[in-house]
Amino acid sequence: MDCRVVVEAAVPVYDVETPDEAIRIAIAKTGEMLNPDLNYVEIEMGSRTSPSGEELPPAFIAADEALVALELEMMVFNVEQEEHASRIARKEIGQRLENVPLSVLSVEPTADDEDESESGGDESESEASTDEDDEDLIPEFEELVDE
Repeated sequence: MDCRVVVEAAVPVYDVETPDEAIRIAIAKTGEMLNPDLNYVEIEMGSRTSPSGEELPPAFIAADEALVALELEMMVFNVEQEEHASRIARKEIGQRLENVPLSVLSVEPTADDEDESESGGDESESEASTDEDDEDLIPEFEELVDE
């Protein structure tokens, strides 16, 4: 099973005056920490709401310092359970974002997994055609040695 995991990060930013500036700096800072190892992680502004349901900006500023809520989305492949996918995502992202609190917002199996489980017996036919195609693309060891 493949899953799309969304993790919320609370990124601290220093010496900022406006929420927009804090968000830009937080996204750039997070991107630097994740790249090049995790360049496939999508970084977006997070969403916050007050207890009464009012929507708040993703950055909270006090004394020229900000805490910015970001959502980091990544795909996790070949897992058996959604819980396993969330642990993998937290570990991979958490290793690169030191001292940044993380929490898993959502884990969603991809649509391809649902289609495969519904189709059932069609997998063997597609695997057989893939094996035949691979034979044409990948030369045998003897062919490489003869060249």
